[in-house]
Amino acid sequence: MGINKKILVIPGDGIGQEVTEWGKQALQAIAEKHGHTFSFDEALMGHVAIEATGDPLPQETLDKARASDAILFGAIGHAKYDNDPSLKVRPEQGLLKIRKELGLYANLRPIRLFDELLGASSIRPEILSGADILFFRELTGDVYFGEKKKAEDGSWASDLMSYQRYEVERIARKAFEAARARRRKLCSVDKANVLETSRLWRAVVQQIAAEYPDVETEHMFIDNAAMQLVKDPKRFDVVLTANLFGDILTDEASQIAGSMGMLASASVGDTTGFYEPIHGSAHDIAGKGIANPLASILSAALMLEISFGLKDEAEALVKAVDHTLKQGYRTLDIADKKIPNDFVLGTSAMGGKVIALLQ
Repeated sequence: MGINKKILVIPGDGIGQEVTEWGKQALQAIAEKHGHTFSFDEALMGHVAIEATGDPLPQETLDKARASDAILFGAIGHAKYDNDPSLKVRPEQGLLKIRKELGLYANLRPIRLFDELLGASSIRPEILSGADILFFRELTGDVYFGEKKKAEDGSWASDLMSYQRYEVERIARKAFEAARARRRKLCSVDKANVLETSRLWRAVVQQIAAEYPDVETEHMFIDNAAMQLVKDPKRFDVVLTANLFGDILTDEASQIAGSMGMLASASVGDTTGFYEPIHGSAHDIAGKGIANPLASILSAALMLEISFGLKDEAEALVKAVDHTLKQGYRTLDIADKKIPNDFVLGTSAMGGKVIALLQ
């Protein structure tokens, strides 16, 4: 029996506006094939919202988000803000605010390696082959949300790194539950030899670990974790870490998958789920029709599984992506010199190949 869900699409900035269309089309194709009803609405966030309303997260967008069952997001950011850090209103504020307002405290980033892309990574294939990692990055604490201070004369600045016990507890439980359903291994990453927040983090994770004796728990300092991730990625199963460390490690892990254009993510709490590719707005290629839509399509697959409980439909979407790659098709970011020119596709052509397979 089919389900009925309301999905809010927030294309955002740059290539987000190009790739999100294909995540949406993938969801529509799944709904039509499996007898579900997905109704879509659209809203502004980021630079485009600032240009239109002066606010990176307009109240209308937040209201629509709260009324939705899930959100498909594109990307956020614009070069003008990178070049002028003094600007007070910035696109990223919209993303931070929506996470806070919707209580999206856990960011899930699966590092899923497609065999056909072993050669697209800068890491040797024999080191990569078989890697399968699920990151749990805490989203609502840490330096991103701590008190910020700056001297008027510009001589010093500070960002408060802060965590509450409950913030660590709730994401740790989600990570342990996920590990229990996978290979039963969890690595918690911190900097407990230096930071008080990390000492709290480690103590709380150790307490939660006692509730999951069937999961092998390891603690690792962030600097060592960054090294081990490229040295021996197969050693990791579930990785649990704080906001700042998770932001950095998951971008590093994009090299395992071959490109940021292949990595999906889910931001979840206890209500609406928020699904997005991990790549940025990439204004250097925006409007050129060459952005990789596969991460948005894979984000749609995460939505199907996590928010809607449609595991078979999610797997069908992943298989369609896999089969497209097996046929030899690539976008520019994942193409090597062996790929014939007529198999290197733009955004629409690549998205269209996946949709055709679904149908």
